[in-house]
Amino acid sequence: MVAALAAEARVFGPATRMSGGAAVLADGTLVAVGGIGGAAAARACTLLIDAGATALISWGMAGALDPSLSAGAVCLPSEVITADGTCFLTAAHWREPLAQKIARQRTVACGRLLTSAQAIDTVAKKLAAFRKTGAAAVDMESCAVAEVAAARSLPFIAVRAIVDEAGDAVPAAVVAASLGGELKIGRLVGGLFRSPADIAPLMRLARRYRAATRSLRCVARMGNLKPPGAA
Repeated sequence: MVAALAAEARVFGPATRMSGGAAVLADGTLVAVGGIGGAAAARACTLLIDAGATALISWGMAGALDPSLSAGAVCLPSEVITADGTCFLTAAHWREPLAQKIARQRTVACGRLLTSAQAIDTVAKKLAAFRKTGAAAVDMESCAVAEVAAARSLPFIAVRAIVDEAGDAVPAAVVAASLGGELKIGRLVGGLFRSPADIAPLMRLARRYRAATRSLRCVARMGNLKPPGAA
């Protein structure tokens, strides 16, 4: 399981740190927190495969492009795509039963997930991306995980909870604080001092973030996320 941020992985509870940087959950699932962006996600995949991973999940949060999706919805895409049209299919035999299980408790979107090299942070950019790609949501890591999985012939799915909705602009202070691949709280606070108008959108985003975290925790508590037939 590849997560960009420690908070996204923390919903699973305690993990035992392994040599090399990966961690292992009580059920044997391997987890790596790689940081934001495709290069960081690819490095995390290598750590997991070296530790014995035989399937890969891109896990965490995403932004909605589809205006019908609310914060807390769960995206289990049938395919992940890049802005230039590269497409990777997810493992249907794994994704479909998991989607049915999650749908009993949360809204599930199973269309496309766009991976973007840059944050899509304005309403206009989200609308343009939705019209161009038809993707339900956007993140910054899943295609990198899918590419590694494809190269190694490993099953792959993405599980992403929606944070910001299609009608939400991401505050500039948040985007600036995430530069370099990880969220820097000091940068965020400094950005808010420079742009106090971001405070109200940030508070709204914080509410969305709590809804997304509750959904990730709900999925984590459902139990085994491994592919059918995996030990």
